[in-house]
Amino acid sequence: MARPAWTCSPSAMTEWESPDYEPALPVSEKSNPLTRDMDRASAKCIVRMLQACDAQMFQGGTGTTYQRLLSEPVLEALTEVAKKVEHILKSTFNRALKELDHSLVYSYIIAGGDRALLSSQEAPEDDAQLGALSLQKVCEGQKSVLFIGISCGLSAPFVAGQLDFCLQHPEVFTPVLVGFNPTHQARDERIRGCSFTFRSVVRRMEELAKRRGAFLLNPAVGPEAVSGSSRMKGGSSTKILLEVVLSAAHAAAFADTPITPTGVRQHIRAHEEALEITYAQAEGIGALLEAAGQSLRRGGRLCYLGWGPLGTLGLMDASECVPTFGAGCEDVRGFISGGYTALNNNEGPLGPDFGIGHEDFLRQVLPSLSDRDIVLLLYTHADRVGQVAELARAVREKTSNVHAVYHQVNGHAAAAVQQDDINRLCLSSLKFTWPSPTAQWELSTKLLLNAVSTGAHVLKGKIFQNHMVDVQVTNSKLYRRATRLLQKLSGCPESRCEEALLKAVYRVDELTADITSSDISEHTQAARSATKAVPLALICLLSDCSLLEAATRLQREPVVREAVEVCLS
Repeated sequence: MARPAWTCSPSAMTEWESPDYEPALPVSEKSNPLTRDMDRASAKCIVRMLQACDAQMFQGGTGTTYQRLLSEPVLEALTEVAKKVEHILKSTFNRALKELDHSLVYSYIIAGGDRALLSSQEAPEDDAQLGALSLQKVCEGQKSVLFIGISCGLSAPFVAGQLDFCLQHPEVFTPVLVGFNPTHQARDERIRGCSFTFRSVVRRMEELAKRRGAFLLNPAVGPEAVSGSSRMKGGSSTKILLEVVLSAAHAAAFADTPITPTGVRQHIRAHEEALEITYAQAEGIGALLEAAGQSLRRGGRLCYLGWGPLGTLGLMDASECVPTFGAGCEDVRGFISGGYTALNNNEGPLGPDFGIGHEDFLRQVLPSLSDRDIVLLLYTHADRVGQVAELARAVREKTSNVHAVYHQVNGHAAAAVQQDDINRLCLSSLKFTWPSPTAQWELSTKLLLNAVSTGAHVLKGKIFQNHMVDVQVTNSKLYRRATRLLQKLSGCPESRCEEALLKAVYRVDELTADITSSDISEHTQAARSATKAVPLALICLLSDCSLLEAATRLQREPVVREAVEVCLS
């Protein structure tokens, strides 16, 4: 079937801002008008859609409904948070100089622990008490803590619990909330085991923010290209906000550069330039996307072999494909030179099931590699390019489907000979040239990897229109999202949609009293082992058929949209 052409109109870029556009949904859960027919688009069109969606991050608002990334209140809040970080840096390093002990300034906490860096660990997001306890443990004995809680939809109970803990101890903690919905769209459902909701925590923070005892960084960046997939713009915008704050704070602490809203704006504009440099290679990105889609459709694998921070980005992108697209854990995998030493995670090596080093790739993946698979090499010319060439040779002996994505500084020719070798070994080489060494090639690589893995799964048929229809409903947020999606696509009442979802999760045609009396946490626990729950429920709703019949139809036509259209014809 010929895939339709796509054009981007100015009105489509801002349509989501209308109060009449999907008014019941927060911004982070709305569908993006730019990508309505993404599941029918060509690889080239998918890249153009993603480019337009990513550009919305830096768009000015058309009215007063939403604060944007470059809005004055957001710039001012970023400036104040950066000043807080500067103060901590100066006081910590002054103390360290006195004690000759360079103690750590930064630490991270992630729901589900370090395994969540490499695989889907959605359930811990629902545990507010665990969030508070983990923060308390990390900060024990500290006298001054700036805590940055990240919840793209202002919805994660884990983060709400941490923010509540901060608010209970204002003498120690200054809480900062990063998210991408306005505060009135924060989740208002009571959190299990707690007396508060996410929205009530946000209201308390807003009061404290008036005295600069708390900060909210929640610009609207537009709906995700695949609705609700916060790994994309949500992840990119989070990276931008954190890098702006930390780079401004470091420049102030160690180079006496004043922190001002104008300087913060310039930092943000530098990230916008990175987006433009990345999508200037739209044709090459589209070719990679097409090749990755062909591999996944043929039952092959997409493997990222990375060096340094780009290797870490490959690990992150691969880990997010399982919950987002219902992908198999072997479908997309990332590997980093140096393994856990390079990753430098809190818990160190996570066991044999979580092999992430190039040695793990050579031992576990390379022997079975074939032309059905695709391998992407991710590096900069500041990395060991000779090592890249050596690994490219080993891969090339198994498959011709190997591609290079690399960054270099304009005029830097030290690695030219090794790069020529890599170019001869690879089916394609995508080069990004920058005026000077920059952290922006991390954002550039993230945008590229998001485009390749998302587009490949679109071409495989893993989304419906622009919805994550094959999502795993492994926490309360995803459970509610799945129910809303079934309601939207089927036109059936919410109660009937939830019933169909539960039948698909438990694989029964009739719900028992035990199932209907269970709470959402038990349903999401059961959903961990349930594949294609949402597509099955949708087919059952549209066709009024049994689960077995729905499964047969999906087996016959695995592309969800085409299976649905058969039901409607």
